[in-house]
Amino acid sequence: MSAAMTVVIAPGSAPALDLRGPLDQDALAAALAALPSGTPVLRRHTATHHTLHLPRQHSPAGTVADLLTTPGARPRQTPAQAQALRTAWESAAAEEADGQDVPGPLASPAGSPAAGLPASARQRDVLLDVLTGRPGAGLHVEQLHWRWYGPLDTSRFHAAWQAVFAQEPVLRAAFTDHTRTDGSGSAPRVVVHQQASPQLVRHHHGSADWHSLLVSERLRAFDLHRPGLLRIALLDEQARPAASTRIALTYHHAMLDGWSVRLLLRAFYRAYLAEGRTIGGERRPDLRDHLRWLAGQDLNPPRAFWSVAAPPAGSRTLPGPAAAGLPADDRARWGHGLARQRLTPHEAARLRDWAAGLGATESTALHAAWALLLYRAGGSGPAPAPVAFGMAVSGRGIALEGAAGIPAPLRNALPVHVEVDPGAPVERLLAELRDQALGAAAYEWVSASQVHQWSGRTVPGDLTDSLIAFEAPQGPPPDPDGRDPLWSELDAEGVRVDLPQAVGLHTPQPIAISAYHDADGALLLTAVNDRTRIADPEAAETLARTAGLLREFPVLVDGSTSVGQVLQTLAGLPVPGPVAPAPVPPGGGLRTLRAAARPDAGTILLVPPPAAPDACYDALVQAYPGPEALTTVTAPADTAACLAAVRPALATGEPLLLGCFSGGGSVAYEVAQRIAAHGWLAPLVAIAGTADGSSASARDLARTLAAAAGQPG
Repeated sequence: MSAAMTVVIAPGSAPALDLRGPLDQDALAAALAALPSGTPVLRRHTATHHTLHLPRQHSPAGTVADLLTTPGARPRQTPAQAQALRTAWESAAAEEADGQDVPGPLASPAGSPAAGLPASARQRDVLLDVLTGRPGAGLHVEQLHWRWYGPLDTSRFHAAWQAVFAQEPVLRAAFTDHTRTDGSGSAPRVVVHQQASPQLVRHHHGSADWHSLLVSERLRAFDLHRPGLLRIALLDEQARPAASTRIALTYHHAMLDGWSVRLLLRAFYRAYLAEGRTIGGERRPDLRDHLRWLAGQDLNPPRAFWSVAAPPAGSRTLPGPAAAGLPADDRARWGHGLARQRLTPHEAARLRDWAAGLGATESTALHAAWALLLYRAGGSGPAPAPVAFGMAVSGRGIALEGAAGIPAPLRNALPVHVEVDPGAPVERLLAELRDQALGAAAYEWVSASQVHQWSGRTVPGDLTDSLIAFEAPQGPPPDPDGRDPLWSELDAEGVRVDLPQAVGLHTPQPIAISAYHDADGALLLTAVNDRTRIADPEAAETLARTAGLLREFPVLVDGSTSVGQVLQTLAGLPVPGPVAPAPVPPGGGLRTLRAAARPDAGTILLVPPPAAPDACYDALVQAYPGPEALTTVTAPADTAACLAAVRPALATGEPLLLGCFSGGGSVAYEVAQRIAAHGWLAPLVAIAGTADGSSASARDLARTLAAAAGQPG
């Protein structure tokens, strides 16, 4: 027999549970025993309809719902505890019994609609990567660090950043905290707050280790609803005044990119020299102008382009042979590795001259080297084969006036593919890669998820497995001759600063390679690898092969040299070791029980309770007549598996509802909370029935889903 009580949870800072059915006082008291400190409020609408408002803090609303809907599942408690809880909720119920009815959890407190603008497709991709990625991976968080020589007044330093925050809208921007009266859809929205303060901490000499500080700053999660997705940490290297200070600036790619941060740094130095003052008003154009520009773009041309230009199925995308993935709970290889290579200024200049002689650039040469390594890793046969990788673009080559000066998350990654033919000349490979890059640059404002959608691929996942970035110059170094007035003015204050160095960006790809010139003209190559997918020695060896090809190109390759001849130089070297696919949580395979009746109908994800059979929701296909797609995941259904399952629905912004039999509420509620923390409207969680295989349980859950979805019961 299914439980008589059904629950629909409206997640939020103060969760509300809509309770339908006869309310058992002892069962409610027992369920409330699972709550932390705080006073819940029970509001009575009728004898069989109540709303339970939980304390305004993180509360185990899913656990409470599971206990209320599971017959006989009551935690142990003393008689005194039970009586105290009954008294508390009975008093609250009495206050409402003869008063006005109040909204249930499907409505939110009255208020003005959420302000702000829809987040860009690129921002949604970043948020989804973080949402569905491994907790603590630090995805899409980047850092710059440098030394400050000379006196550093903390108050003046903070005041300068405060002035920059006042002048730069992007530093006061955050993602809105949706409510169900917003009327703004479920996708993330960006709002610029009137005020925000910088997060700045100074660590005195000996109080922290520099490497540990960098790691902890990267792994400390940002609150995406709090403005200012940038923080600064200072570490004094010596105890005496006017000594050197190390500075770490950590920022999130959901709101900023490397070019943006360098613009902000220059504004900060000016404000520091002006004793914490800035000249002029807010920067324009700004983040909001870019979002409005994106909203006005015609998607038909890029859709037509990428439907043809996207990498074909079967492209070689891995720098080593594919291998089975590691279990998601294997922590031995968690984290990211870092490898570096350096081409001397002479080698870098020689590469630049060689590429120019063949009508290409250094970045095209890097793409060619990577394409050759991808081809070789895919097999030793001589037949032509397509390869594909991601290419980082600035996102600022767009028809928006002043785009180069906008601090915003414009940097993007687009797929590039080319057919590597051992019999063709290297010059042709360079030309094809150059043309691919030029064609893609015309639409560098579209996102990876949009390209995947337009490619016609039906299999979820990335089109590429690596990212190649040739970074723009990182800004002028502090020249001793004072050619730049900014550095001269800092020098007059007794201050000298290093050129900021970037710490490798953690991406969802197995490996990301970046290249940039240092102040001496050397070409620095950096590889960041996800250790769950490619081991450190393999990543380091792959980067070394890349640097080796760049050194050899000017020596070995002229207008008639074939691709096969260059590949012969690698013939005696072993292929780097295996690259694993993205780790998959235990269980978690997505099952579609029924497709949506129409494209905009939405999705219902049914979360299996622990130990429930995989077919526990099959009867719901007949019991629930709604138009939504019905999906579930194979047990054991943890939070990570459910988040991966709902990613496609969140990417398109379609309506989403979570449902489950009693016992699945705890996981379902955690999924809803995680979704809300990353900018989306938290989906409702509908709980009814038990996984006993009965038609009564299926009917109870079907009615509850219909009520939550606004369908006829």
